[in-house]
Amino acid sequence: MKSLKKIIGLILILAANFAMACDACQLQQPKLTQGFTHGTGPESKWDWVIVAVIALITLYTLIYTIKYIAKPGEKNKNHIKNSILN
Repeated sequence: MKSLKKIIGLILILAANFAMACDACQLQQPKLTQGFTHGTGPESKWDWVIVAVIALITLYTLIYTIKYIAKPGEKNKNHIKNSILN
């Protein structure tokens, strides 16, 4: 189990390294996103609205995904998941 945690930690560190912006892109970014993304920053306030809406949709999806994986609520013995689990 410890080796799995080490592997996951290493993957997260490597992913964070690749996600970092290069020096040229950091100069073009606003302070909020500086160092995280490549390219120029948002050009209008609508860009921030779009990012916020997408972030909320993603968070909503993540919460319900975890909820239904942890407690699916299917109790029917003829449910297809039972054919896979058995």
